[in-house]
Amino acid sequence: MPRIRAATIEEHHEMVWADLTEAMRQLLLERDYESINMGHIAAQAGLARNTLYNYAADKRTLVLELARRASRPLAEQVAAIAARSPEPAADRLREIIEVILSASTNHAMRLMFLPNSGSLVADLPDGPDNPFTTLVIEVENVVEDGLANGEFHGVEDVRLTVELMSGAMRAGIDRISRDPAALPATVRAAQEIVLASMTRGPSNGT
Repeated sequence: MPRIRAATIEEHHEMVWADLTEAMRQLLLERDYESINMGHIAAQAGLARNTLYNYAADKRTLVLELARRASRPLAEQVAAIAARSPEPAADRLREIIEVILSASTNHAMRLMFLPNSGSLVADLPDGPDNPFTTLVIEVENVVEDGLANGEFHGVEDVRLTVELMSGAMRAGIDRISRDPAALPATVRAAQEIVLASMTRGPSNGT
């Protein structure tokens, strides 16, 4: 029986999960996701392979847990910003854009956001089980607040608008991944592009 490394079984399991997700993160720094197998993960985490299978049946499970752990602080931060309903929606959206792009300096987060991450992203589930769904919902709420109070105009489909906004954010994350020093300029550009599309005057006809 494996040695328990903590005072309780629950704490031990948490420590093992932390080791496993860190092992996955380190491996993703070194090689393509498609080339990683369970043997690599077990070796990186310092576990016997049969012990690894007690926690995860496949690497998809580990990717999901890594995404959950990596996204949790960001999701909490975005939710807190979105909840500040007395503040203008535009100000909240600007801040959300900044914190999401800033979070892309975290390697694990960047891998999840980039469109060329291939099956890494495909292995994340759709819907509420996807740890990034919370981010989308919170941004949709802010856009709806802006529409309700007259700050935003011309948005007929909030979900589609946020999906398109996500595309702009991915482009920004791609730029930052290639040039980390571009973070401040990329944040400003993303804020201008996103806000300009929703704060134009309703009488402009454009």
